[in-house]
Amino acid sequence: MTRPTALLAVLVLVTLGAVGCGIGCGSDGSVQARAAAPARVAAAPAGHREAEAVEVLRDWDVRRADAWSRGDEVALRALYVDRSTAGRRDVAMLRAWARRGLRVGVMRMQLLAAHVRVQTGDRIVLVVTDRLVGAVAVGRGVRVPLPLPRDAASTRTVTLRRVVGEWRVSAVRP
Repeated sequence: MTRPTALLAVLVLVTLGAVGCGIGCGSDGSVQARAAAPARVAAAPAGHREAEAVEVLRDWDVRRADAWSRGDEVALRALYVDRSTAGRRDVAMLRAWARRGLRVGVMRMQLLAAHVRVQTGDRIVLVVTDRLVGAVAVGRGVRVPLPLPRDAASTRTVTLRRVVGEWRVSAVRP
């Protein structure tokens, strides 16, 4: 792997490791957002409310994956609360990819564990363990999709807040 390619791989893993997402590529090569199904959820939600919280995160992940696949800064920024550090970092990484003429063409995050710490009508705090199981870079000068390395599992605490009827990420912490 060339040095710029390795750098891009590391950058995407750091950014995408912040919050799980899924992007798929159709048989015609088009990019499609989808929620990646977990191979196994180690800490399966015990109740209906917890299952709903995990579904909120999965839906958010699909919207984020779509914004990344289209290189859409406005859509990506709208997924985070105002002044969210995680949102600023995510948008900055998307810009870095775009400056290089690249975007994420295929990616799947595998959810390994999810535990709901807090759930109210307007706030959800989840402890999530996931890993990147497939990703490619596509764009200018890339003849075939460039596979990115597998990611190790990592655990983060993700806080979502409901803002004007939509769930947005307010914080992501190790």
